[in-house]
Amino acid sequence: MGFRAQLVTLGQRFKQEILFYRALLAHPQTPWLAKALLWLALAYLVLPFDLIPDFIPLIGQLDELVIIPLLLYLALKLIPVTIRQACRDAVAAEQDQK
Repeated sequence: MGFRAQLVTLGQRFKQEILFYRALLAHPQTPWLAKALLWLALAYLVLPFDLIPDFIPLIGQLDELVIIPLLLYLALKLIPVTIRQACRDAVAAEQDQK
């Protein structure tokens, strides 16, 4: 598999994950705390402030690599498996239609 094909696959997977998290946020049975954690992860990614400033060598740049996945992990643990699977199925069905 060539480098270009790997990039295309990675891009498609990233798009599926974004659609999955969007479906989780829109699902009426998603717990409010999980929705709050998902919004917090998004806010931490796009807002210009950090808990650990970026000018601190190494640790400052790595905080996003720890905090955002941790927030996503906690949010997914709070969401029942049936809701997660329903959202994954909905995203897969939407992708199949295209």
